[in-house]
Amino acid sequence: MLVAPFPPSHPLAWLDSHAARRREVGLRRELRPRSAADPMLDLAGNDYLGLTGDPRVIAGGVDALQTWGAGSTGSRLVTGTTALHDELERELADFCGAESGLVFASGYAANLGVLTALSGPGTLIVSDAANHASLVDACRLSRARVEVVPHDDPAVVDAVLAARQEPRAIVVTESVNSVDGGLAPLRELHAVCRERGALLVVDEAHGLGVVGPGGRGLLAQVGLAGSDDVVVTVTLSKALGSQGGAVLGPAAVAAHLVDTARTFIFDTGLAPASVGTALAALRVLQAEPDRPSAVLRAAAELADAAGVPAPASAVVSVVLGDPARAVDAARACAERGIRVGCFRPPSVPEGTSRLRLTARATLTDADTALVRRVLAEVLVPVAAR
Repeated sequence: MLVAPFPPSHPLAWLDSHAARRREVGLRRELRPRSAADPMLDLAGNDYLGLTGDPRVIAGGVDALQTWGAGSTGSRLVTGTTALHDELERELADFCGAESGLVFASGYAANLGVLTALSGPGTLIVSDAANHASLVDACRLSRARVEVVPHDDPAVVDAVLAARQEPRAIVVTESVNSVDGGLAPLRELHAVCRERGALLVVDEAHGLGVVGPGGRGLLAQVGLAGSDDVVVTVTLSKALGSQGGAVLGPAAVAAHLVDTARTFIFDTGLAPASVGTALAALRVLQAEPDRPSAVLRAAAELADAAGVPAPASAVVSVVLGDPARAVDAARACAERGIRVGCFRPPSVPEGTSRLRLTARATLTDADTALVRRVLAEVLVPVAAR
């Protein structure tokens, strides 16, 4: 996208200098529309179970579209709640072992809604330094006191909670880190929270459908699913191949969010087609519980091809350091038929720009052979620069 510079007197003239500085350090970003017939092998998206194009999932969306129309027509509290929304909430909560569920228009909105509604003045939020931007923004909007702690460090969390003056406290973390694919020490964090009287909020965006028994998430894997002092957020746009998000937990939490969560009250409800595709995908996952294992096998193959340790999730992170190196490597992969993620600051800390490859349950032997050939050509020259 070519953008003409503004004249010096224009109120947006400052954008030109900011864009120039980002360009100099390799941090300019571009939109690259893809076609429906895109021939590239996609290792950048988050369709972990390969369900976005599954005929059963598409049929679920088409049926919802024909039954309920194109839009939900209003906020969830007006006309935006259909019987289909209620069905998805009940089945999703049951699958994840939660008492109740509440669907939002996006995972971002779910994170904003739950943290702002459960906190406020008189609350301490302890936030992992590697948390997703939606959780960071939720903390900023919460009006609570926020302490950012080192990544995956329960001892520091314990110390911060022990020193607090606030009557209420929340510890928030991702179950599976969205950048490096690492698993959070949820058992240890929960023990600290229980000892200190804090609520644990866990974002399972990259855990649902991939880790845990049958893809039920990391909380289920460590035996904490359904705990009454844990609240979970999930997205419907990754393993379930749709759009939207949800909050899962005690029924009292869902009732409180209906009354107070601004991203629930004032946002238009999730479109019926997205609800229908998410529900269909969830049912496919339940009928085919081996899909999560296939994701992890594919991730191990990708990691081996990249020369990095196998992850415990679908995310394979290849740290290259310099933003320009990461951009060059991603471009070289694209030229050879593979789309990979390219993460640069502010998505990752300075000096840790990387390629991010995401595994998919439907990757074939031919796909992984192509990945091995391309990464062998791309990563060695990049690393040698």
